[in-house]
Order: sequence, then structure tokens, then C-alpha cells
Amino acid sequence: MSFLYPLGLLGLIGIPILILVYIIKSKYTEQTVASTYLWTLSERFIKRKRRPSPLAGIISLILQMIAVTLISMAIAHPVITIPDSAKEYCFILDGSGSMHMNAGITSEEGQTAPITRFDAAKSAIRQRIDEAMDGSLFTLVYVGDTTGILYERTADKEQAILLLDELTPAYNTLNLIDAIGIAQGYFNENSGLKTILVTDSDYETAENVEIVNVAEAVENYSLSDITYTHLGHTITVTGKVTSYESDRDLTLHLALDGEENPAVTKTVAVKAGEPTVFSLEADAEAFSSLCITIEEKDALPYDNEYRIHNVKSENSYNTLLVSDRPFFLKSVLQSQLNADIEVMTPEEYDGRTGYGLYVFDTVVPVDMTLPSDGTVWMVNVAGNVEGSGYTVQGEVALNKAELLSPSTSSSSATQNLMEGLNGGNIYVKRYVKCGFYRNFTTLLSYKGSPVVFAGVTELGNREAVIAFDLHDSNLPLMADYTVLIRNLLHFSFPDMIESTTYACGESATVNIITNCESVRVESPSGEIDYLDTDGATADFRLTEVGLYKLSMTVAGSVREFNIWSAMHESECDPAVICESVKLAGVATDGGFNGTFDPIWIIFITLLVIFLADWMVYCYEKYQLR
Repeated sequence: MSFLYPLGLLGLIGIPILILVYIIKSKYTEQTVASTYLWTLSERFIKRKRRPSPLAGIISLILQMIAVTLISMAIAHPVITIPDSAKEYCFILDGSGSMHMNAGITSEEGQTAPITRFDAAKSAIRQRIDEAMDGSLFTLVYVGDTTGILYERTADKEQAILLLDELTPAYNTLNLIDAIGIAQGYFNENSGLKTILVTDSDYETAENVEIVNVAEAVENYSLSDITYTHLGHTITVTGKVTSYESDRDLTLHLALDGEENPAVTKTVAVKAGEPTVFSLEADAEAFSSLCITIEEKDALPYDNEYRIHNVKSENSYNTLLVSDRPFFLKSVLQSQLNADIEVMTPEEYDGRTGYGLYVFDTVVPVDMTLPSDGTVWMVNVAGNVEGSGYTVQGEVALNKAELLSPSTSSSSATQNLMEGLNGGNIYVKRYVKCGFYRNFTTLLSYKGSPVVFAGVTELGNREAVIAFDLHDSNLPLMADYTVLIRNLLHFSFPDMIESTTYACGESATVNIITNCESVRVESPSGEIDYLDTDGATADFRLTEVGLYKLSMTVAGSVREFNIWSAMHESECDPAVICESVKLAGVATDGGFNGTFDPIWIIFITLLVIFLADWMVYCYEKYQLR
């Protein structure tokens, strides 16, 4: 035995002091007093009292001596060393998405307790720490969004439990490679290491690793492989629905644009453990998002909903078309651009802003300057515009319709703009001759003069120029017309997001376009992050299940995007069996000296001694009444 505070034993000096007080204190003596007849008579009715026994005083003294000894021992804080009783523990805690699942624990009232598997896992680790001999060492490896060591070889039980209680589960799938590697390093240093994997999966084999499975049989349903087609006015959604525990009839609900369109509901008979293919149809001319849900409740709500946002809708721009004859341009833009198109005459245009795309057909912008907050197209340019990057040298009238020449450049910019474009048999009767003072990519030309070209304005906005009147050309009647407009739109507005649906744990890519000032990402839980806009693209990892909201500020204008992060399919199964988990090597006892802290026993004993001494004191007083 050793003492944490040996000076506390100085309190034992109180024992001889107690003995001295006991020796010198006054003794009880009997004194004779005068009495009368009344006194003598009254003694007949008074119960005689026995003299207090000296034994009571001795007992009280002994109890007080024991109390002083116990108080001194408590202050000195004894610690008993127990050889080879302590162990080193390495806990690996599964924090994957399936740990959000209801633990299936039943309360005394017969109701399922509202705790998750992750709560049950933390409780299992907490119990192991409490039961371990004092002096044991604890390491906790948490496998969540990333694998990390929460604490390492600590002997402080309270601190270990406190840090454990602060953990919350992640949403992605489990990957034990790094965690096993960490545990292997500890095992190599101490072959007596007890590695305990707390998870909701079973393992066929486990070597040098103890598996604590907190999973219980629970009902769970999930959606997967959701896709859609949109033909005409019919939207067809297909996918798979799974019931993992039992045969069930599940009700599927399809909503378009948040119930703005009529919803569709369908009941599907599902066999246990067998993904069942389903199909739902809805009537809608267009949509921005669709949401399909399972209406029945189960143990894991995160896999009962699946959303898809229309990529074409997410990447659309509101457009202003300024033209006296807008038919050709409006019709092609409506077929290629999923956005509101506002049309006005040149006389009505007053320099208003707030559009993603400005199309000026035979119009010079107000004050001869270009809008600063969007992409600009100039068709049949009517005059010089400040900051456009080119100059107008005048209109050239041809004697007859002449053939335009497609570019033969092999640059990637030209190839992207010419993709799918035949470029032959396009004739014009007149065109506007232009000269460049900035770099432009030429698509079509006439005898070396650029007629269709694209580039960037001095303000940094993308710009496309068609230097002839569409009505003086056969272009609107050709298939190349639609292809050209599609390529120019893709050049003007490269898709900011490539997909709107991912599995949790994957990384989403955002394309950074010209004049992009910031990209703000808000997670389903409300956490805010800003992406780096210096490169051509920016990636961010989806660490939660639910709807991510992106806000991209381009030239002062804010565009909103939505990305759905779905629960990984592997995390939806409530009863997973994995192949094996092991630590290489031969396990030994590897124990070391543990400690036993009897301080609580001392306090309980001290309480009993105080109560006993009080009882002796009360008994003695009663005898002296």
C-alpha cells in the first residue's frame, strides 16, 4: 500500500490526545443532599436510574479513536497495488451511418427505447472502462468521417468517459483499414493489448480482436438506384425499394417541386431482403426537383427519402432578349435553356440588370456599355460598345449569298465550340465586319473576316457575337443552328454542378466560372463553408445525409443550387456480416500492476463509526436523565 498524501497521517496525533482527555476528564460522583418528607414521598413515583456504565465511555473512546484513524487515512488517500491486474485497452468505435439506426432496446413498459445503436455502443465502452482495474490504459479510435484517435493510453477514467460521451455518429460507410492499422501498432508494442471493436456488424472470423455487436433485429426499409426519364409531359421514376427484415407492403410517395404538381402514391409488395423494382409516373411539362419517400416508419429515417434535382434546371439562367424580331432567337433559346426568357423591344430597354444572359439583336446597349452582371450575346452588331473587345468597321453587303468557312483551328476552345457543328452550307447576304483588340475564338468567317466568334469582355464576362442578321441567312433553317446555340450556351454557362445526387461520403465538384466571387456551401445541419474559387473547379466532401445548398455569387448576382446526399446503400442493412478482422501476432497476458483505491470504503466506514458513536452518546445521556 502507498499513500498519495502521506502527511495526512499526522492526523493520528489526535489518538493520544483523545486518550489524555479521557483520563483527565471529571468522573461521576454521588453527593448527599438534604431531603424532606415530600422528597422522600416523591421517590416512590420516580423510576430509579442506573448509574452509567464505564463501558459506554470506553466504547465511545474506541469509536472516536477509530474515527480519527479513518479521517487521517482518508486525507493520506491510500492506494493498494494489485500485481498483474491492469490491462491496456484499445476501443475501435464504429461511427458509420447505420449507427443512427434504432438500437431496438425494449423498456420495462414494453416500448422501444428511443436510443440509437451509437448510444448503445458508447454505453458498452463506458461499462468496460468502469469495470476495468484502476491503472489500466485506454485508447479510443473513432471511425467516422475520418479515422482518428480520440485519446491515447490514458489512465483517467473520468476524462475517457467524458470525451466518449461527446461523440456523435457520422453518415458515411465504415472503413476499418486505418483503425486496424492503428490498433496493430499498439499490439506490436504490447501483445497483451485488448482490442475491442464496438460495431453493429458481425464478423465471420476475428483474431486478437473482440467484437461487441450492438445490433438488434429491427425493421428497416430503403430506396436505391433512383433514376428518371422525362419524355413529353410524362416523368417516369424508377428505382428499388428494400425491406430488410420482413415481407411488407410499402407505400411510395412521389412529389414534384415540393407538391406544386399533383403527387403520386403507390403501394409495392416487397419480399424480405430482396430489392424490388418499382416505377412511378407523373404528368408535368417541366420540374425542378422530385422527391420520393417511403411513408412507413422504420428504424432508420435517413434512407426513406430520395431527391433528384433537375441538372438542366439547376444550371439555367434567366434571359433578357432585346429584339424587334425575336422569333428565331426566342424559339431556339426556349428549346435549349431552361429559364424564363423576357422579351422587349430596343425602345423598351432601359439598361436594366439582374439577368444571367443578355441577347442584343441589332441593338446597341444603353450608354454604349455592356451589362456587368451576366453573359452578353451580340447578334448583327449595330455599333461599337465600350469594353466589348472588338470594333465595328461597318456592314458589308454581298452581291449574292456567300458561303461561310468553319474554323480549322485545333485548339481545345475551338473544338469545344465547334463540337457537333457541320459548318458547311451556311450562307449570308450581308455581315458586319469586326476587328479584334482582345483574344477571341473564331467559329465561322468569310474570307478571313470573323463572322461568329466568342471570348471575354473587358469586364470579365463571357461574350458571343453573331455578326449578321439571322433573317439574311439560311442558318435558322439548318440543324447547325440548334447545335451552334447549344455550344454557345455551354460556353457562356459551363455547368456549375455536374450532378445533383451523390452518396454520402463522396465528393461533389463545382465548376468555377468567370467572375465567380464566392461559393457558399450550407450542409443539412446548417454548417457553413466557403470553397476556394482560385482554380477551375472546387470539390467538397458530403459528410451528412440530406440537402446541401450552394450559393454561387457571380459578378454580384447570386445563384442557388441544390445537391442531395443519400445514405450509402451499404449502411441501410440492419444485419451486416463481414468477412474477417484481425491483428497479426500472438496475444499474451501482458498485464501490469493495477491499483485499488479504497477511499469510498473508508468514507462509508467513517459514516458508520460516527453513527455508532452518536448512539453511544445518546444512550449515555439517557442514563443520566
